[in-house]
Amino acid sequence: MVYRRLGNAGLHVWGHVDNERTFEIMKTAYDNGINFFDTAESYAGGESEIIMGQAIKKHLWKRSDLVISTKLNWGGADGDVLVNRHGLSRKHIIEGLRMSLQRLDLEYVDIVYAHRPDRLTPMEETVRAFNHVIEQKGWALYWGTSEWSADEFAEAYGIAKQLGLIAPIVEQPQYNLLERKKVEGEFQRLYSRFGLGLTTFSPLKFGLLSGKYNDSPDAPPPGSRFAEGNDNFVNSMRNLYGNEDWQGMVGKARKLKVRSLIRDVEHMLTRPQPIADKLGISQSQMSLAWCLKNPHVSSVITGASRPEQVVDNCSALKVLDKLTPDVMSEIDEIVGSIQVDPARQD
Repeated sequence: MVYRRLGNAGLHVWGHVDNERTFEIMKTAYDNGINFFDTAESYAGGESEIIMGQAIKKHLWKRSDLVISTKLNWGGADGDVLVNRHGLSRKHIIEGLRMSLQRLDLEYVDIVYAHRPDRLTPMEETVRAFNHVIEQKGWALYWGTSEWSADEFAEAYGIAKQLGLIAPIVEQPQYNLLERKKVEGEFQRLYSRFGLGLTTFSPLKFGLLSGKYNDSPDAPPPGSRFAEGNDNFVNSMRNLYGNEDWQGMVGKARKLKVRSLIRDVEHMLTRPQPIADKLGISQSQMSLAWCLKNPHVSSVITGASRPEQVVDNCSALKVLDKLTPDVMSEIDEIVGSIQVDPARQD
């Protein structure tokens, strides 16, 4: 197992299993060297935090061996009136994190994220509140953001430094072969200016890059998450299944599996051959390894419903060397590369 620093912080992480439903899956992750487990106050109405805390106790894992994170903004399962149970106000950050720790049955989390920006709360109030739960309460060791813009992260970081407070160190964005603009373009200056670390999520684009939907662009195949899932995300996405944008993404995913360009050095001819098949790996392994090739990615957040999926995800580490510059260029020809704005580079 290879561990990476979280940006400029002294924290080293690898892996994650999101919203786990069984102790067996989490144990498989831990046994395979995963030390980072991520959850949120809003996942399953707080039940995800409860199960994670129970797993830690059940397996007698040492707290110092784990990196645990949770996220605040969308509210948990506490209280009857929603009006102040969400957002990034001082009230909700303090009360929300306290309740998350109660559900986790932990004294502290390693990282607490601002789970999406809250544009109704002054940024200084949010920054001061996260500083308070770290510096005064000891309920978290670091804080970060999730799906914030580069400008919002820079604003929070600047306010913290100006006031002598603890600044965010990490962002949790979506990043995969079909979703690259923010990580590879918008955030470019943040890496060198602020030492930003990334814990990216959705490396398989909700399963689309696993190849399971390649032959089912119009209707989800039996047994898939979109066919049988009943969580809020799946229900919200189900209406998009089969539309023009979805078909376009499936088309690109299918090309990763069924077509790549092999150059004949002498004749500069091209002929079809599958990228993943040519490398002797699965489409999922290739997609995960591609994310890990980005040096700014500290950890790739994956989900699993079976222990064998955890093992398969971890095997992506073994195929990193197969993604040579030539292979990476072939992939770019299919999904498109990101042109970085020179103004965003130092």
